[in-house]
Amino acid sequence: MKKIAYFSMEIAVSENIPTYVGGLGVLAGDTIRSLADLNFPVVGCTLLASHFTQKVDKDGNQTEIYNEWNPKELGFKLLNKKINVEIGEENIFIKAWKYDVVGVKGVVPIYFLDSDCEENNFENRKLTSKLYFGNREHRLKQEIILGIGGFRLLKALNYKIDKYHLNEGHSALAILEFLKECNKPECKKRIIFTTHTPVPAGHDRFDKALVQQLLGKYLKEANYKINDFLFKNELNMTYLALNNSDHINGVAIKHKEVSRGMFFGYPIESITNGVHHLFWTSKYMQDVFNKYLDISWIETPSSLRYIFSIPQNEIFNAHQKTKKELIDFIKKETKEELNENVFTIAWARRFTLYKRAYLIFMNIERLKQIAEKIGPMQIIFAGESAIDDLQGKENLRYVFQVKKMLEGSKIKIVFLENYNISIAKKLVSGVDLWLNTPQIPLEASGTSGMKAAFNGIPSLSSLDGWWLEGHIENVTGWSIGKREENTKSDYDESDELYNKLEHSILPVYYNQKENWQKIMLSTIMINGPMFNSHRMAKEYILDSYL
Repeated sequence: MKKIAYFSMEIAVSENIPTYVGGLGVLAGDTIRSLADLNFPVVGCTLLASHFTQKVDKDGNQTEIYNEWNPKELGFKLLNKKINVEIGEENIFIKAWKYDVVGVKGVVPIYFLDSDCEENNFENRKLTSKLYFGNREHRLKQEIILGIGGFRLLKALNYKIDKYHLNEGHSALAILEFLKECNKPECKKRIIFTTHTPVPAGHDRFDKALVQQLLGKYLKEANYKINDFLFKNELNMTYLALNNSDHINGVAIKHKEVSRGMFFGYPIESITNGVHHLFWTSKYMQDVFNKYLDISWIETPSSLRYIFSIPQNEIFNAHQKTKKELIDFIKKETKEELNENVFTIAWARRFTLYKRAYLIFMNIERLKQIAEKIGPMQIIFAGESAIDDLQGKENLRYVFQVKKMLEGSKIKIVFLENYNISIAKKLVSGVDLWLNTPQIPLEASGTSGMKAAFNGIPSLSSLDGWWLEGHIENVTGWSIGKREENTKSDYDESDELYNKLEHSILPVYYNQKENWQKIMLSTIMINGPMFNSHRMAKEYILDSYL
């Protein structure tokens, strides 16, 4: 059986371990959970870097706090082996922590690289302490540790790796280390690359002078010419991976098309993302599945296609239990009181401009009129802005401004700070509608709506990413925009959003309970069997690992 090395800048292995920022790390965690369930021989490699805790004041101003945490207390085992990497004129020592992800049938070990070694000076000891932190020099140093250091660690641990899967371009420098052992055609046959974003900022680039400064000694010792790895006089990590990978994929069918346009001439395919069904389905919904499907859905999530035999009210009642738990949690955390019989929407993701948290508020008066006419609404927001994303932080403040504007109306706004896996689990199972409003075609895939689907929660979403594949109007949810690339203005799309709420969604929720319950059932039955990480993992195994 072939052994695969899975490299990712971040991996979310548990709710209480802060080694992830968002979608990339959560997807990596779900991938590894499924590979462990399937007992496929994989080893993971990432950084022991943590993300900040978000604090938001009453006006929506975000601050970031980095908390200390002890890996030993959270199930990590420190290895008695260190490796070193050359960065500039320095030798940086790296230790590694092992964390085992235990699945239904197997175990996947993950190695977390840590520069906090006594041999390093104070500055270098902090290189791996924070995710996506610091200037370009700091970022390149982290990616040297991940790619070159990770490759060296697995070799030092005597792993016989058949193929290397690079989850985004952050770890592409592993290719340079690999090229020291074999020629380019052989290396290329054994590299798999997954690109995750059509947003240019998501593709790391480093200027030649910085590369020469930090990698010059390494390149000289390896007999490499720096210009052989540059694209337009920069080290572009995506192009480094594209030029040296045998299998390249985007993360949705639409994303494949967008990526082929961005990176013309490269044979980019698609493997649509999925989420770990057991990890993201609420305990009450699991109880219903276990009762009617026995445990077959746990090992084979595609068996969820048989749930149409489950009484609709049982799905609804399981959801209401989870909704009550969410409302209790919100009261405890925010002192805000919500009503479990009021239609509840969630918008939960990173606050950055293209995700358009503001879209539902383009015409506040109309939104109020819809609530007055048909029924009240509760809208829960969660998510953070990157430290240096000023527009994202302004979007966050705007939500708080609207919250104050809507006080006394039939629309209640709640914000949950420090959006993480624990809060995400409560939201994707406890609200009534999942709202997703990215600007087309900037959503590569998105997975939060998939998590909601396992809990019977339909989506109202821009027709982008996975929703192009999962959307059936009035059956699994509702669309905003059209299937072709968007040419509408924000105002046009917000108008469509309001029309769907007014005519297709709220009337069914408040006045047609049986139809609403049927939509919940259909959401699980149609999207659950497809958008799970077991299906995704099997596609990687068959298309690129074997």
